[in-house]
Amino acid sequence: MCSQPALVIDDTTLRDGEQSAGVAFSNVERAAIARGLDGLGVPELEVGIPAMGPEERESIRMIAALGLRARLLVWARMRGDDLAACRDLGVWMVDLSIPVSDQQIGRKLGRDRGWVLACIRRHVAEARALGLEVGVGGEDASRADPDFLCQVLETAQAAGARRFRFADTVGILEPFGVLERFRRLAAASDLELEMHAHDDLGLATANTLAAALGGATHANTTVNGIGERAGNAALEEVVLALAQLHGIDTGVDLKAFPALSRLVETASGRPVHWQKSLVGEGVFTHEAGIHVDGLMKDPANYQGVDPALLGREHRLVLGKHSGSGAVIQAYARLGIPLDRERALLLLSRVRRHACAHKRAPTPSELMSWYRALEAPVAPTVACS
Repeated sequence: MCSQPALVIDDTTLRDGEQSAGVAFSNVERAAIARGLDGLGVPELEVGIPAMGPEERESIRMIAALGLRARLLVWARMRGDDLAACRDLGVWMVDLSIPVSDQQIGRKLGRDRGWVLACIRRHVAEARALGLEVGVGGEDASRADPDFLCQVLETAQAAGARRFRFADTVGILEPFGVLERFRRLAAASDLELEMHAHDDLGLATANTLAAALGGATHANTTVNGIGERAGNAALEEVVLALAQLHGIDTGVDLKAFPALSRLVETASGRPVHWQKSLVGEGVFTHEAGIHVDGLMKDPANYQGVDPALLGREHRLVLGKHSGSGAVIQAYARLGIPLDRERALLLLSRVRRHACAHKRAPTPSELMSWYRALEAPVAPTVACS
C-alpha cells in the first residue's frame, strides 16, 4: 500500500473547472482529461454534479468505469434529492456543500445557523448510509464567523464526515489570513481539511500554499487554473510551488503536463496566456542579451524553475533586445558559423525586423539575410 502524500490534490477540473462560463466538455474530452490527470498521479478527481441529470450521471459512471487509480468524488448540495442522485455511481466520496457564512445562510437561503447544523447532522448520516465517504463543503467559509465554523466541523465529524472543504467562494482571502484560519481549524478538529481557492484577487495559489502550511491535508486545483470567474488554483502552480518552496510532496509528476494543458485549453476553448506561469508559451522563452548570455554559461544564472520538471526546455529567440552571442547561436543551429563582425551586421537586421513585425525572424528569413550579406557586390563601371 502506497503511503498518502504530504498533501493530497483533489483536482476539480471536471467539476468546478467546467463550471467556467461557456465551458462544456464532451464525454470523450472528459475521459481524456480524467486519464491525463490520473497519468500524472493526481490521487483524487472531482468528476461532476449528479443532480444535473441523467446525462451527467452517465458521464460520471463512464469515468468510474475507466479503471483509474484516482479516487473519484462528486459534488452535491446538502439536500435529500441531490444526495439521492449520488446513488450507485461508482464514486468514493460526495462533497455535500452548504453555505456557512451569515451572508449566504440568511440572504441566499433565508435560514439560520441552527438549520445549517441540523442539515449537516441529517444528510451526512444519509450519505454514509449510502456507503459514501463524506466531505462537508463549507460554501463561503472565508466570510463565516470563526466560532461558528468550529461548530460546523464539530457537527460534521460527529455525524460521520471525514473531511471539511474550506471554500473561499468569492476569492477574497490573502495568505496570512488563510494560514491563521487553517491553524485554528486544525487545532479544533480531527477532520481532513481541504482548501478550495478562487483567483479573484490573483491569490488562489498563494492561499492554497498558506492553507497547506496551516494544516490543510487536501487542496482543490484545476488544470491551467480554469474555473468560475477568475478561476481556481492552478494544478501546475500548486504542485510545483509546494515541492520547490516548501518540500511538500503531492505525488504528482508534471513531466507530461504540457499535453494535458493543451487538451484542456482546446476542450475548454480558453486559450492559455502567452505569459501564464509555467505553461505559457513565453515562460521559458528568452530574448534579452544579458539573459541569453547568462543561460548559455549556466542555466542556473536565470533559471528559477527547471523547465524539465514540466517536460519543457528553454527557448532562445531573436529580437530587439538580443545580443551578438544569440545571433551566433541562432545561425549555428542552421549550420552556419559566424564571426563577430558578421553577427553584428545581422543583429542590426534582426532588430529592424523586430520593430517592424513584432516577432522573431523565421529560419528562412535568417538564411535570406545571410545570403544577402555574403552576396558579392557588383563592380562599379565608370563612365568614359
